[in-house]
Amino acid sequence: MTFKTVLAATAVTAALGTAVLAANPTVGGAPMLEERNIIQNAVNSPVHTTLVAAVKAADLVDTLQGEGPFTVFAPINDAFAALPAGTVETLLKPENKAMLQKVLTAHVVAGDWSAADIIAAARASADGFYHFNAVSGDALSAQVKGSKVYIYDENGNASLVTIADVDQSNGVIHVVNSVLVPK
Repeated sequence: MTFKTVLAATAVTAALGTAVLAANPTVGGAPMLEERNIIQNAVNSPVHTTLVAAVKAADLVDTLQGEGPFTVFAPINDAFAALPAGTVETLLKPENKAMLQKVLTAHVVAGDWSAADIIAAARASADGFYHFNAVSGDALSAQVKGSKVYIYDENGNASLVTIADVDQSNGVIHVVNSVLVPK
């Protein structure tokens, strides 16, 4: 075996290794394992502690551990912190469980929608938006601007997908930078 052959084999191995690692991105520095479900991965993400607390308070853990598939637009902690003061605390109160469930399920879509699927649907539409419904029944829209994907809630608020295609055993998570607010 020549040095050139060893070097080429090493480059191919490194590229394949990178491709395998890049197939499922880390979130907040934590590995997201495809064989784990949405909840199992979310609890390991240091940037989703507020979301995990909200899912627990809303009694949605069993649902999001279910078979699915689900597509989840998962807001980071900073997204919840950007809500008006007291909003998260109010939503987490037991008497507001139904409202919290509505907010959280406005971030969940039935099916396993990759970023490529969403982009293709948005680009194929006459108005440049892919219109779809969340599990909550709320309308969502996706738009592609350059290389970025935005998800809009019914109020017209845009949330940027910051990390796409975090595959799970029961669907996919797309990390977003703001909370989608139902009407």
